[in-house]
Amino acid sequence: MITLVRRVTAACVLGAALTGCAAAPHQAPRPARPAPSATSAPPTLAPGPGGLTPVFKNGSRTHGRSVALTFDADMTADQGARAAAGEHFDNPGLIAALRELKVPATVFMTGRWAEEYPDQARSLGRDPLFEVANHSYSHYAFTDDCYGLPTVSGDRMRADVERAYAAFRRVGVPDARPYFRFPGGCYDRGALKALTPVGVTAVQWDVVSGDAFATDAEAVSRQVLEGVRPGSVVVMHCTRSAAPTTERVVRTVVPALRARGFRLVRVSELIGS
Repeated sequence: MITLVRRVTAACVLGAALTGCAAAPHQAPRPARPAPSATSAPPTLAPGPGGLTPVFKNGSRTHGRSVALTFDADMTADQGARAAAGEHFDNPGLIAALRELKVPATVFMTGRWAEEYPDQARSLGRDPLFEVANHSYSHYAFTDDCYGLPTVSGDRMRADVERAYAAFRRVGVPDARPYFRFPGGCYDRGALKALTPVGVTAVQWDVVSGDAFATDAEAVSRQVLEGVRPGSVVVMHCTRSAAPTTERVVRTVVPALRARGFRLVRVSELIGS
């Protein structure tokens, strides 16, 4: 999600901080229809109006003080040459910091990222501290005019998501979650309909960290801490070249949130609470 969310339906809200959007109100979880690589049944939401893919934006505001930090591992289908030339789309220092601080987290990974960094993808997928979720294969947009991203056609949306799950299986991620984050945060009714057969819950956010292309870690940390509420989903990135401050932000934000009495959880726990 290296770009921020846009307004796509009447349910989207685009404010000064550009928070995420949801297509339907928060709904009670039900047993999951497993995504292609899922072997267990983590909580998902019931389908939205008309049977559309449900959208999750944040958890309960009143049931505890839980917050989910999420990290998008972005890489488009055509960025292999840039990686070969030395650009870093991974961030081992960030993952090391999360492990050191014992932070449960959800990593929304593109299939292309998993193929470029198979050892890291496998390590994340097998570490109980983390859960791997789907961020598409190609990181192409699922709507037109989504911050300059290339666009995947409507008849290829389902295949793109399933291709990412297949990539996860090939590199050894044993149990990718049935959660999907739209590239750029951009979706519309057509995209939700296209993904209905996959059985995923679309996961947006209510706190934009602002780490994408940021150079001021203090400003990013301040934006997170000012925006977090009980049940929040915070969107950050696991991409050194495009989000170089994120490790420093995590090292500031995590102790501050814990000092305020927040408990850090994976997205699955927020959905199931």
